Amino acid sequence: MWIELLLFVVGIWVGVQNALAGGGSFVTLPALILSGLDARAANIASTIALYPGQMLSGWVGRRSVGGIGGLSFRALSGISIVGGAVGAALLLLTPSDFFERLVPWLVLFATAIFAYGSFRPYRAAAEGEAVANPRHLRRAAVLQFATAIYGGYFGGGIGFVMLAVLIAVGMEVRRASATKNMLAGIINTAAVAIFVFTPGIPWTQVIALSLGALFGGYGGAKLLQRVNEKLIRAIVVLLGIALTIGLFLRHAG
Repeated sequence: MWIELLLFVVGIWVGVQNALAGGGSFVTLPALILSGLDARAANIASTIALYPGQMLSGWVGRRSVGGIGGLSFRALSGISIVGGAVGAALLLLTPSDFFERLVPWLVLFATAIFAYGSFRPYRAAAEGEAVANPRHLRRAAVLQFATAIYGGYFGGGIGFVMLAVLIAVGMEVRRASATKNMLAGIINTAAVAIFVFTPGIPWTQVIALSLGALFGGYGGAKLLQRVNEKLIRAIVVLLGIALTIGLFLRHAG
């Protein structure tokens, strides 16, 4: 019960962090590894545990969700669910020991994406440019599919990738943020639908983490206007760097 209680507390922190800045997997992944899971099982458990909170965030902002010109939200959803399923299937086909060696590089990549997405100024394309330029839409569709595969496989930093793509093709920032929240949930819908049939999922740990994340997400939404978001993002980046170093040292030893 001590492990479940600690994971519930971790879940509360992660829920607050995701509501304020994102990057919750930087906390859940090492917490689940320390609870005794191998890296691949921890990644699967983390995806399942954080899924309800992601869907709740997407549902809350559903009125601002939309597509871009000829690339409708339905099309983006279809691309996302197929890509998420492909990524999840690839993860299950990856041997656990190989994924264990791959995780430090994935965390390094996710940390870099998170840092870049947190502190770069977003500049949208000119209004209507995305609609007038089908090439931008095709590029957005390809990038969304690649992002969805990565999301189903690992997922760290996918929110910032999607946000950058949607804004670059002409979507307003607030609408792009709501859309990427919903698309992240859709990507993980495909992944979770596959992962739940995986043998050996530690359901008590997953449920404890998930409940904590839901409570924390609600509290984080209340704190959103009172906390320095840039400071939280900086802490997440430092956490990602520390986790990356720790994982590389662990494998080097």
